[in-house]
Amino acid sequence: MTHCVHVASLPLGGGNPVLVQSMTNTDTRNVEATLAQIRALAEAGCDLVRVSVYDEECARAVRSLVDASPVPLVADIHFNHRLAITAAENGIAKLRINPGNIGGEKHVRELADCAKAHGIPIRIGVNSGSVERDILAKYGGPTPEGMVESALRHARMLEEAHFTDIVLSMKASDVRTTVAAYRLAAQACDYPLHVGVTEAGLPGQGTVKSAIGIGALLLDGIGDTIRVSLTGDPVPEAEAAWSILRALNLRGGGVQLVSCPTCGRTQIDLPAIAARVERELQDIRVPLKVAVMGCVVNGPGEGREADVGIAGGGGDGMGVLFIKGEEPRKITGDLAEILISEVRRIAAEREQNDA
Repeated sequence: MTHCVHVASLPLGGGNPVLVQSMTNTDTRNVEATLAQIRALAEAGCDLVRVSVYDEECARAVRSLVDASPVPLVADIHFNHRLAITAAENGIAKLRINPGNIGGEKHVRELADCAKAHGIPIRIGVNSGSVERDILAKYGGPTPEGMVESALRHARMLEEAHFTDIVLSMKASDVRTTVAAYRLAAQACDYPLHVGVTEAGLPGQGTVKSAIGIGALLLDGIGDTIRVSLTGDPVPEAEAAWSILRALNLRGGGVQLVSCPTCGRTQIDLPAIAARVERELQDIRVPLKVAVMGCVVNGPGEGREADVGIAGGGGDGMGVLFIKGEEPRKITGDLAEILISEVRRIAAEREQNDA
């Protein structure tokens, strides 16, 4: 098990729930636009959000962002340790750096002292494209072994400055390389691991690559925080991350939809019903598994692990409603509306019971 660090009040590592994060792509100096994206990411389920800090104006803007953000913020910084120090002094909750490019041992020590004084963890982010030349020459390229050696080399720089609130990441755009690197790192140290496939691509192919890489590691028990890296609007990153965690039963909350692939027995417009159910239940925060099944032959049996579901019957508008612990009952009419109403009723009852 990894050891635990804290990002503001959020525990990261140490067996705590896997945290979801993403990164803004607005101009950080534009506080209004950046805050709007931070809020959208928080609404989509991000536990923390990273922002680029690439000049003094960005570093100064951190104060306004931190004061108005609904979640802890992480500053992404390269080459200038003074920007990291300014961000820390302005309330940032975590730093992402590469100690090898911020000006040598003296600057690393200054930054470590500042982070320690403010109680801020530091993530060492190594990508396959940022591995040092001597390591590339040693391994013949950006191999998993080389990426881990690079990350641990940088970690030692912070350790020598008596700083150990460290998080590591070793991302590649190649799924196999990424998975192999993290498995090696998990054997080599107990630092919390930030997991992701970098530069995965557009939503679609990039989502699949991320799900395979991140999912494989999470199934191994590796990974304390995840970021799905997709080109474009970052909100789908958070949505994809939550889909991965829910599929592995690692984080609850919200509706998990189960729907069958359909076959010749299907007599309802199952794709349209499933899409409507998923869309209209996005605001539900109570953890519920909801099934939309095509026929009564296998539907209730295959969906028995769901909390509530429907299965199509003898034609459009005919079906069966099944609720865990109750006998299935025949229904007619707008099947999607009936199911949505039942889900909302059950969610309200559970919220009341938990209150």
